[in-house]
Formats: sequence, C-alpha cells, structure tokens
Amino acid sequence: MPLLQDLLEAISANRVEIVDLTAPLSKDTPILQLPPPFANTINFSLEQISRYDEAGPNWYWNNIHTGEHTGTHVDAPVHWSSGKDGVDVSQLALRTLVAPAVVVDVSDRVAADADFLLSIDDVRLWEAENGPLPTGGWLLLRTGWDRRSHDSKQFLNADETGPHTPGISAACARWLAEDTNLVGLGVETVGTDAGGAHAFDPAFPCHHYFLGAGKMGLTQLQNVANLPATGAVLVVSPLPIVGGSGSPARVYALVER
Repeated sequence: MPLLQDLLEAISANRVEIVDLTAPLSKDTPILQLPPPFANTINFSLEQISRYDEAGPNWYWNNIHTGEHTGTHVDAPVHWSSGKDGVDVSQLALRTLVAPAVVVDVSDRVAADADFLLSIDDVRLWEAENGPLPTGGWLLLRTGWDRRSHDSKQFLNADETGPHTPGISAACARWLAEDTNLVGLGVETVGTDAGGAHAFDPAFPCHHYFLGAGKMGLTQLQNVANLPATGAVLVVSPLPIVGGSGSPARVYALVER
C-alpha cells in the first residue's frame, strides 16, 4: 500500500501528470478506407435508447455502433493472418497494458516528407542518445500526425496514388518485433503501417511482424508530444471482447514532472 499511496499523493500534488493519449470517439472520427473489393468498418455512431422520456423517464443511454478498429484502438495478435493462432483482445496480459513507454520523435522529418519511414539506424541513433528500448515496454512513434485528426481527408492524406502517411520500414518493423523486448508499437496515424505499406515486402509489415510475434499495435494516439523520450508509464484499456481482434481503448500515460 505505501507505493500506491505514494503514487496517489504524487498525482494529487501534480508531481505525476496523467496525459490523455486518446482521440475523441464520434461520428467524425477518421476510419481506415480500404479499396474495393475489400470490406470496410463502419463509422462510430450512437443510437439513442432513451433520454428522460417515455422510453426511460429518469435515464439517458445509447447503443453504440462501431468497429473494433475505430479511433484510438488496440490491435491484438489475431487481427492479422501471421498472428491467427495468437491471443484475442480479451486475452491480452494486463502487465503488457500497464508498461513503460519511450517516444521516438520524427515529427520534423515527417513535416518535410509525409511518406517518411523509420529505419533501424534511426532507432539505433535514438538508443545512443536515450538508452536501450524498454524490456516489456512500448515504442511510441511521434510524427505530429495527430494535428490532422480533426479532418478525415487531411488525416488519411490520400490521392490518386493512394494514402501518404508516415510509418516504419519493413526491415525496421521486423527488427523491432523479433529482435527487441518491446510488447507493442503505438502510432498517431490511422494504422500502425505507413500509407504506402500495401506495396512493401511483406505488405503491411508492422501488422505482419508485430502481431505475428504475439505483440500489439496501438493507433490514432494524440498528445504524444507531451511525453518525454523515456520515463513514461503507458496505460492501455481496451474492452475485453471475447474473440475480438481489437478494441477501441482509453489510453493515457503517467509522467513524472
């Protein structure tokens, strides 16, 4: 109890800040758009059941309609063919959902190139400056892309050649997934892979390698700019959907100030 009491007192005294990393979930939340013949998820919507009326005089509530991979959400291993024998979102180990996080900031390079891809050398350079990637922790890729989330067209950033959003090279995705002790990858974009990742080898390598290795993806984060390069504790709270391939999640970080 003393440790938990110390934490509560630190939060109360603003020595530990709670940083919300979650995008608001509404009908305007951008969603992934796959080309035909592939099927797409639905936009988020509310269906009112009652609101202090004859259907329920003293209460207000709604049904929600959405997909597992809408807004800020978790990808469980079973989301991808390479992880089809892995766990679903209800089976994710809690110790991986409350874990250290580091931030690799490439926002300056993304500002000059929307198709920027993180390389192994970029991560090695980050480690030389900040120390090793955390065992049992998350890598959060800061690209500045959350500034576009108010406008679906800007956020998806697609033209006649396809979407143009930053991400991680195939070689780096494989290395991070297979040769480090990370438990997951978090990004600010609509998915963990770059916009052009359909043409990579393999296609969508972050999905292929991370989920195939039994690790997780976390997308559409906001306010990553408010986190330090190291030292934050990430808290990820997906719905425990039995058999689910993923879930919208409330995500926040604890940061010592």
